[in-house]
Amino acid sequence: MKSRYARLLAGLFIFTTSAVADSAALTPLASVERACERIGTRLKDVGVQTCLDAGLIAGEGATHRGMPMMYRDYLPGTSRRTPFRVMLIGGIHGDELSSVAISFQWMKKLASERLQPFHWRVVPCANPDGLLVDAATRTNARGVDLNRNFATPDWDAKALERWRKVTRYDPRRFPGSAAASEYETRWLMNQIQEFRPDAIVSIHAPWGVLDYDGPLDPPQRFGYLRLQPLGIYPGSLGNYAGVVLRLPTITLELPHAEAMPTNAQSQRIWADMLGWLERNLPNSEPPLFQRLGDSHWVLRAPKAP
Repeated sequence: MKSRYARLLAGLFIFTTSAVADSAALTPLASVERACERIGTRLKDVGVQTCLDAGLIAGEGATHRGMPMMYRDYLPGTSRRTPFRVMLIGGIHGDELSSVAISFQWMKKLASERLQPFHWRVVPCANPDGLLVDAATRTNARGVDLNRNFATPDWDAKALERWRKVTRYDPRRFPGSAAASEYETRWLMNQIQEFRPDAIVSIHAPWGVLDYDGPLDPPQRFGYLRLQPLGIYPGSLGNYAGVVLRLPTITLELPHAEAMPTNAQSQRIWADMLGWLERNLPNSEPPLFQRLGDSHWVLRAPKAP
């Protein structure tokens, strides 16, 4: 049993050693301002000024094409001593433009809603290289599907085999040459470790459904998105965060990759999601983290079955 836990933890931390060093030294070729110019020009539902006004921060390192990975924190407006933390991620697939645009829309809401109860970390565009090429791609600049590249314990045994046998070498779903081989994947994994979210919301398109992975009873619907489990895949974020780390992981599949929901539809999804998080997070079990000293957190071994 001890060796199984050791293998699990080793797989989860594969990105913290030499793999990170390979990319962490890269300097972004584009500033936040330049990145916003490109994102805002590409997405008419966002626009350059909205991106600039979002107050995004560039994380360490850069993508293969020199783009910064950007995020923004929003503090709660309530007096809860230890607020629950929610991480919102858009655009893991670069050709799902609506998932990036709605992230910026909800960032504007977070900036104006003074009574919302959570500490949010928003990553509105997790695959800028895929978004910003002339014809947006699901994969990153190195041809890897980031949502099949997370370091899950089943990656070595199943990821490439599934790509070959089930997808028949579909280039849109190539999981990479190794788990967490991609800078964007490792950056997101580091964000999860650093931020220690109590829940994750990932936005995709175009299935038009609600998916869920994690320890709680799933939500049945957010607005016009109804629960329809899409399965668990080697290297997916739902597998990594929801199954392995036991973090409630909500996947919103918008119905169109380019067209945005109406304002009313977007508002209803947001309101239903906030309500579910408020009702359910107080009842969730602790995620797979433990504190070491005053400021360092690491993954802890799971309970023995």
